[in-house]
Amino acid sequence: MERFIQLVTVLLIFAFVLFITFFTTRWVAGFAKKQTYNKNIEVVESYRIAPSKFIAIVRTGSKYLVIGVGKDEISKLSELDGESIDFSTDSSMQAIDFSGIIEKAKQRLGKNKDIDH
Repeated sequence: MERFIQLVTVLLIFAFVLFITFFTTRWVAGFAKKQTYNKNIEVVESYRIAPSKFIAIVRTGSKYLVIGVGKDEISKLSELDGESIDFSTDSSMQAIDFSGIIEKAKQRLGKNKDIDH
């Protein structure tokens, strides 16, 4: 009986720790989201050109800047007008249909099982 009480006590402590962790994580995430929200600065697009080097299009106010971002430096490369930027999404970057992939895998596995028997 004593072991059962110890088990229940450990489970209650574990549940309490999970409860505190869950709400602390939500609170920190909400706080971080409020800190990073800014109406005047937005990274429109970035492209990695080396392991620690990027080219980025950044909107600051109503201006668009092309900047180079390195490990220890940021350089302004040029300024763009809003009309020259293509905001459309690339058709090759469509969302992946995981349910379709799983169905195809099931069908292939089903065919392989029929061949083995």
